[in-house]
Amino acid sequence: MTRYTLAASCIALALTANVNATTIDEELAALKTRIEQLEAQQKKEAEKPQEVEIVEVEVVNEVVEKKENGVKFGGAVRVNYSYEDFNDDNADRGGDFDFDLFRIDVSGSYGDLIYSAQYRWFEYMNVIQHAWIGYNFTEEQQGKIGVTQVPFGILTYASNNYFFSSNFYLGLEDDYDMGLNYTYKGDKNRFDLAFYKNDEQGGLDGYVSDRTDRYAYDVVGIRLDGEDAYAAPSDGYAAGELNTFNARYTHNFTFNNVDLELGASLQAGQLEIENGTDGDNVAAAIHGVVNYDRWNVKLQMTDYKYDVDGMDVDRVVVAAYHFYDSIPAEATTYIANLAYSLPVNIGPISNLTFYNDYSLVTDKPAAMEDTFMNVTGMAVTAGGLYTYFDFVVAENQPFIGGTMVGSLQRQSLKYQHHSTVSYSA
Repeated sequence: MTRYTLAASCIALALTANVNATTIDEELAALKTRIEQLEAQQKKEAEKPQEVEIVEVEVVNEVVEKKENGVKFGGAVRVNYSYEDFNDDNADRGGDFDFDLFRIDVSGSYGDLIYSAQYRWFEYMNVIQHAWIGYNFTEEQQGKIGVTQVPFGILTYASNNYFFSSNFYLGLEDDYDMGLNYTYKGDKNRFDLAFYKNDEQGGLDGYVSDRTDRYAYDVVGIRLDGEDAYAAPSDGYAAGELNTFNARYTHNFTFNNVDLELGASLQAGQLEIENGTDGDNVAAAIHGVVNYDRWNVKLQMTDYKYDVDGMDVDRVVVAAYHFYDSIPAEATTYIANLAYSLPVNIGPISNLTFYNDYSLVTDKPAAMEDTFMNVTGMAVTAGGLYTYFDFVVAENQPFIGGTMVGSLQRQSLKYQHHSTVSYSA
């Protein structure tokens, strides 16, 4: 029995071993088949066109505007030769050749903060021409505080010559006062708005040694009847400009090759008078500037008036260039200028500008004679050397042997030939 049992066990083990062998062979065959399938699939994929994914990387160069900071210094030395037909002593000497001024300029920026100043030394006085600090709010908008140019009429100058126009001597061209100034400049238009607390010397009670030492003309008094035109204001009648508002608008047009600027200006303010009397002033102007090729035309009409409470005022006292003078309390002025710019190559000379500037002051009170000034001249540019050659014919015109208030009797014509040499560093 024992042997039989062992034999049966052996047979059972043999049968089990045979079954296991059959299972392994099947698994190997399946694995071989799977490998063949994978190799066939890989071969098929390799025969397909390869698709390459291209990733585009866009490189953006950001341009950052760099604002230049720094300080710029400049200046000028100016001398002039003048022959005055109306001045017998000058004519007998064959004219005078004098030192006129030495000037220093400084300007600069720090980011959007900007500043500029100019100081002038004359033979007879030292003065600030301008001194301000400003800020560029945007590319179009700018603000300034300090002694700035009054935005009135044609800017920067309503003239081409050394003597300016008659408006300069009325305080209505290239005037500078102490206050706030806002400017908007668009592509086609410009708007200026300003408030001036007083003139550049601090007004009536400014701490200055001489109220006549100033670059631009300002009202400094009321002229009483019978007073000399060049006298200082009488006691109690000194005055100062106060709380003056200015507004100016210009628009630019282009017609083919012609550029046209049309503008209007308004000024209104008070007069502070030493005796406590109140006064005020108002001025208005319209102007046009035409540029065609090398030609330039400037036209302007201005009307102004000074009033004093309880007084019938015909004349007011102005001051500049170390002396007092008088102007009509009201008047209408006209400016008509023509200029031609000619580029040349004559040694150091690069440009010649020929011009004729005409000014008329009329409609004065008390039957005062009109003022007129005509300047025919040429400006020569040679590097940093700028030279005026001016021939002036005028009547009742300051600096040409007359005064704006003139005489109630007609004066003879005043002639002056004037040449000025200016060198700018």
